[in-house]
Amino acid sequence: MNDQAAKLRKKVEMLRAYRQAKTIAIVSGKGGVGKSNFALNFSLSLTKKRKKVLIFDMDIGMGNIDILLGLTPKYSIVDMFEEHLSIDDVIESGPNSLSYIAAGSGLADIFTMDEEKFDYFLNELEGLVNSYDYIIFDMGAGVSEATFYYMLAVDECIVITTPEPTSLTDAYAMIKHVSYKSAELPISLLVNRAQSQKSGQKTMERLQQVVLKFLEKEISPLGVLPDDKTVIRAVSSQTPFLTYDPNALVSVAINQIVDQYVNDRIDIEKKVPISFIKKLKNFIKER
Repeated sequence: MNDQAAKLRKKVEMLRAYRQAKTIAIVSGKGGVGKSNFALNFSLSLTKKRKKVLIFDMDIGMGNIDILLGLTPKYSIVDMFEEHLSIDDVIESGPNSLSYIAAGSGLADIFTMDEEKFDYFLNELEGLVNSYDYIIFDMGAGVSEATFYYMLAVDECIVITTPEPTSLTDAYAMIKHVSYKSAELPISLLVNRAQSQKSGQKTMERLQQVVLKFLEKEISPLGVLPDDKTVIRAVSSQTPFLTYDPNALVSVAINQIVDQYVNDRIDIEKKVPISFIKKLKNFIKER
């Protein structure tokens, strides 16, 4: 009987591991490349495929996911600490059953918190990994030592760039920094605001070649989003462009990217992932 109970517990633990959310960090080498807009609409497109998604705005003091949604959150991640709330209390509801956590402001040291607060934060996060299919971290532009460990702990990193030379240089610097710290972390690249699919593809291939030559790392091509004025109009109306105009070129493109993304990773995601929480704890201990 004890043997059967042990086997059952092991099976339950394995099933829980299989259901762990895939964690993705959306990053950019510089601001102004459309990172948060991509993170939001990428997440919304995933919900349309019946995926349960939580987007976590990690740009404390500069977050704008709630602004892009045109919503006023009751609480933010800052409130979780200042008012001793549970993480469930600060999760807000967006369109299409999307969940999000607003960044808030005023707590610049959230990522360098003391051990007691950090343990509390991790325990709260741990409760989420079995509740969602995807947890998307919209990181602040650039990188700091404090936020870097969160990027290294995720299952995948998506780097956003535009065809502009300065954006490409900064994207390369970001990829280099991440690769030196964690050579195994999968990195995907998205080219935003391309004048055409062909030019965007050339930009993608050029950066891939440079990364392979100098860093000896292969990065996956996630896709190309066009320079579509729909995005500007959607931002002005504080509506995700997928909702503002589902038939716009950029909306069609991001849905195609998500379709391909989900299909390409079906076999990979069947594997039991190393816990995001476990990796994060290890990185923090080592710093």
